[in-house]
Amino acid sequence: MKKLLYATLLTLLVIGVLVYANRVSKINTTPIPKPLTAAEKNAAIKEWEATPAGANFRKWEASPAGQKVHTSMAKIRKSIKNFSNMEGIVSSLTLPPGARLGFGIMVKINGEEYILSFGRENASNSIKDYEPLHKLQVNDKIIIRSHHQSYAPKYACPIIAGDYIAQDGKVIFKRIPRQGAC
Repeated sequence: MKKLLYATLLTLLVIGVLVYANRVSKINTTPIPKPLTAAEKNAAIKEWEATPAGANFRKWEASPAGQKVHTSMAKIRKSIKNFSNMEGIVSSLTLPPGARLGFGIMVKINGEEYILSFGRENASNSIKDYEPLHKLQVNDKIIIRSHHQSYAPKYACPIIAGDYIAQDGKVIFKRIPRQGAC
């Protein structure tokens, strides 16, 4: 009787290990896509530019509004690259109508208007991290540091990612880096 019980348990154990090993091998068999070569990237860009959306984007970039956005971006490019302090003045506590950037404010840096975006309030930072930002008022002076700027035809000014904000020498917001990212 004991031999039959041990044989049954051993058989179940072997079958369980085989099923688990088969499951793990199926999970790990997804191929990792290779990065595109420069020629493939250029071909993809050319293909996109041939679409109506690509043509409209290029038209916007060549327009005076697109040129103004690029000029504004060039003024702070060095500060973004070096993650250095930029002094800004809060010009509006709301984003332009129809903006889908999450929480953000409008700031003036060196006389140019920028969107200072912090993303969704429930993303990487907790809601309490955003409380000091909600207390900002129009015409408050703040120190901004950012790693990233972007633009879109939908907006009349560049978008700055709010990574570090200080007011009166006190840090009021600091973005928490994502864990496990490359």
